[in-house]
Amino acid sequence: METNSPTVSPASYAHKWRSFFPIGLSLFTNVLSMTMVFVALSAIAEDFEITLKLVSWVVIIESLVLSALIMPMGRVGDMFGWKRIHVIGLLLFGLGALSTGLAPSFMLLIGARLIMAVGGAMIQSTQTALAIASFPPEEQGTAIGSQSTAVAIGGCCGPIVAGLTLQVLPWEAMFFMLVPLSLLTALSAMIFIDTSVLALRQSTLVQKFDWGGAVLSALAVTVLVTLINNPIDLSVTSGLFVGAAATVVVLLVLFCFWELRASSPMLDLRMFNNLNFATSVAARGIGFMASTTVQLLPPILLISVRGMSSGIAGFVLVLNFLGMAIASTSAGRLSDKFNPKPFAVFGFVLLIISTIWMSFGDAKLPLWFLMGALMLNGLALGFWNVPNQGLLMGALPSARLGVGGAFSNLTRNVGNVTGQAVITAIVVAAMAGKGFDIPLNEIANTPGSGEAFIQGWKHAFWLASALALAGLFVTLFTRTTRREKSVSEDKHQTVQNLIQDEVESRNGNDEQAPIMSGSTPATKTIVMSFPIMILAVIFMDWIWRRKHSDRTDY
Repeated sequence: METNSPTVSPASYAHKWRSFFPIGLSLFTNVLSMTMVFVALSAIAEDFEITLKLVSWVVIIESLVLSALIMPMGRVGDMFGWKRIHVIGLLLFGLGALSTGLAPSFMLLIGARLIMAVGGAMIQSTQTALAIASFPPEEQGTAIGSQSTAVAIGGCCGPIVAGLTLQVLPWEAMFFMLVPLSLLTALSAMIFIDTSVLALRQSTLVQKFDWGGAVLSALAVTVLVTLINNPIDLSVTSGLFVGAAATVVVLLVLFCFWELRASSPMLDLRMFNNLNFATSVAARGIGFMASTTVQLLPPILLISVRGMSSGIAGFVLVLNFLGMAIASTSAGRLSDKFNPKPFAVFGFVLLIISTIWMSFGDAKLPLWFLMGALMLNGLALGFWNVPNQGLLMGALPSARLGVGGAFSNLTRNVGNVTGQAVITAIVVAAMAGKGFDIPLNEIANTPGSGEAFIQGWKHAFWLASALALAGLFVTLFTRTTRREKSVSEDKHQTVQNLIQDEVESRNGNDEQAPIMSGSTPATKTIVMSFPIMILAVIFMDWIWRRKHSDRTDY
């Protein structure tokens, strides 16, 4: 049963960029936090006098909680309001960040990170639905593209902000700075996100929450992600590993059985009968398994193999996020104007080219070779990710945008975790086969170990190329039709037409002004910064080569 939606002001969509501002800021804050934590792990381990393996639980606990709760929280957002859940999530995230900075022991720090992760699950589960609902249906690509651009900017800033902070302040300062940022984002969300516009795409559902589906999915995903991460280094043939894998299968079967019989399922499995939804989900998981290779291996090549400083390496790696930011903005607008499928196909073609390009990398190639591959891979990620998510979300009814967006993010997370586990196993096996079972920080000073790493690097990127080809193949099966209207959208179509007519009659073509004013300066800034960054990195690489010109062993 659905309640009637409130009357919507004719000029509501004219403020779409104002509504998107807090959504983009929350995306930036969330990604900034994730990337900063990776940089801070060594400092946290040193402060609490623990091993790097133990400190990795600072990241693992977040991955587990996010994966377990993101889909149930998406359903909660569908039922009780995306904006409300989003704001509560931001407040919990800020509380968790404050608690993390104040934690006197490592176990309390893990507890504080758990609070942050619960808040992060509430944020991530509603971000996509809020972004799409803040824009007219015909500008869905622009909404998703802008969302991906905010992610890319957060990814660019994270390593730089963390590196600069750790040079002058303790690691706790990074978490403390997230507190006012979270509060500011929550306040701006309460003020600027227009509830009347959200009512066009969301109706309050008077029904029970699917506790059975939520528990089964959370357990299945938690065990699966733990199994993939394998934090205690279980042998794949051990009884515990096999038992855990069997548990995942049983839980997933029970989940499917439960959802197909639930009167109000958390995840309506019948959505997979829609070809666009099914193929987009498959391509998304495969695509992120391939793309995560570029996130994982180049930092090791630059820092551990080539001996480059983390500061210079950070500037090089930013090129990947820069390419993603440029492509996301373009792909979103092009998908709105034409059709998302051709651009998703184009993105996967670029991904194939960039991963093959990467496979030729080694320790002695000039830095510009790797920089070009990183930039191309970022462009590929932006071009396939945005249209892919557009196809996925476009196949959903409006009442399911929350859980659909959460499932989209869950697919991304599982794809990333799986890809990282597989790629790590390939590289470790290649090095062990050559007799090198050493820490990463010893590669640069151990003759022959660099060559062993490069062998694993090549195998990993060959696999990534094959995965990218599989993603392209699956994407080709999607239909080229535009987004089908859901029942709730049909109900409000007359209101939307009145809004459009009213805006056009009052302002002529002025409605485009917010779009251009909101995005063009950002796009110009990104494009103008690219040659400056290229020159800066080339100059730093020249200095590095002069300093290490006498080094010949890799």
